[in-house]
Amino acid sequence: MLSPKRTKFRKQQKGRVRGVAQRATTVAFGDVGLKALECGKITSQQIEAARIAMMRHIKRGGQVFIRIFPDKVITAKPLEVRQGSGKGSPVGWCAPVQRGRMLYEIKGVDVELAKEALRRAAHKLPIKTMIVEKE
Repeated sequence: MLSPKRTKFRKQQKGRVRGVAQRATTVAFGDVGLKALECGKITSQQIEAARIAMMRHIKRGGQVFIRIFPDKVITAKPLEVRQGSGKGSPVGWCAPVQRGRMLYEIKGVDVELAKEALRRAAHKLPIKTMIVEKE
């Protein structure tokens, strides 16, 4: 699973993910890409599950580029604990994703095979996505 090597602070505020992405909006490294159509948070487990689904479908033939990185910490309190007494402990990492952000790219395989691999990866993600080809 992806996670930062070190961070300045252990815990972060939740924040809101809104707006349209300004960077990483086009296919830059591969031939076919998976683009986010709505805002949301994607956990490191979801990123990894989508990557594995793609790699299994293309049979490790091409190259997969992951264009997002989970650098925002997720905290949670233990079950059956009363409210108050501070913020919970870190339990995982997520990547805040804005509309229009490129999530994954594939190169080195047939376009139809890449599209099917990205379609399988899209099923693992909690947001709506769209498959785009390089112009």
